[in-house]
Amino acid sequence: MNRRKSTTKKQTVFIASSIMDAWGGSEELWVKTVPYLQLAGFNVVVCKHYIHREHRRIAALIDEGVTFLSTAPAKPFLIRLYWKIVNKIRFWLGIKGDPEKPSFYYSYDSLTFKKYLKQYKPRIVLVSQGVNFDGLHYAHACLDTNVPYVLVSHKAVDFYWPQHFEHREVMRSIFKKARHCFFVSRHNQRLTEEQYGVRLPESRVIFNPVKPTEYIPYPSSEKVFQLCCVGRIFIVEKGQDMLIRVLSQPKWKSRPLIVNFIGTGPDETILKELAQLLDVTNVNFYGHVDNVYELWSKSHALVLPSRTEGLPLVIVEAMMAGRPVITTDVGGNRELLEEGVTAFIGHANDVSFQDTMERAWENRERWEEMGKQASRFIRSHIPDKPEKIFAEYLLSNF
Repeated sequence: MNRRKSTTKKQTVFIASSIMDAWGGSEELWVKTVPYLQLAGFNVVVCKHYIHREHRRIAALIDEGVTFLSTAPAKPFLIRLYWKIVNKIRFWLGIKGDPEKPSFYYSYDSLTFKKYLKQYKPRIVLVSQGVNFDGLHYAHACLDTNVPYVLVSHKAVDFYWPQHFEHREVMRSIFKKARHCFFVSRHNQRLTEEQYGVRLPESRVIFNPVKPTEYIPYPSSEKVFQLCCVGRIFIVEKGQDMLIRVLSQPKWKSRPLIVNFIGTGPDETILKELAQLLDVTNVNFYGHVDNVYELWSKSHALVLPSRTEGLPLVIVEAMMAGRPVITTDVGGNRELLEEGVTAFIGHANDVSFQDTMERAWENRERWEEMGKQASRFIRSHIPDKPEKIFAEYLLSNF
């Protein structure tokens, strides 16, 4: 597919990603949308705090004609020093700034992004948020420069409400004035409205794209059952510590079970140390795994002890591969899963998750059939190309 469709004069679409890492799972939606925008005749410019140009996904997009702009340039030392001095002087003088403007109005990211908006004059801006507030500074810059924008929130956190943030009304107006607000689950949509105390009639749920996976034959379970725990190793959100504590119980140590942790993250060393402290030996840490077939061909089920989620792609992938899911009732998990039919679902605390794991183990002879039901269900409920649907929504706003 030739994305570089020539036009006499192309207009620009901005994509602002709030992800601070080199790449994040919540970026799959916008990246899969880029070809449709280019085929419609638009230049695409992506803004992130830092641009890791060597990352394979970013390098591929650059080859396809996408422009990347950092809102934190590589050498901002003099500018940062200037603002540090200015802010100290303002503090000493007791100047608190414009009471009508939120604190992020003066952030380096916001000022740089606003400069890009004035320079490129985009037709519309897609603000992709990892959680339902970490990209609002980009959207506020759009408001301040009269550039239309669309918000996508990939997660809302039940235990982290933004009510203590200053200028709550400004943040609420950012959602209200968006052309559209998209969420990856009904849970995230509802929770965001409750957290900000506002109804968002111009909002809808959109699925994240996932690479289609054929049903993968269920592995033999004669010797041992293998669970895979896939995701960023970030304990406060993904809850892998709860799983380690379950496995530390004598009954679990004696069972023919292995848990394979797939993924990396800031708490990888901490989780390994916790397993060592609690003498949990029936676990493996494999880091990042590209071969999906190899992953599911050896795994009997997915275990996901999350404390917060949007709607995890790994649940969709596991269901497509024909594996049941052992997880918690957070985010949109229950919107795809049914207790005792395709999954075992508990609450995100030690006691409940322990009961969930026990319930799953007692029904382990049913896992294969549950996985087949999961595979049939997910194929009938997930659109083939959600990114195409999303692109059509965006293009309808031009």
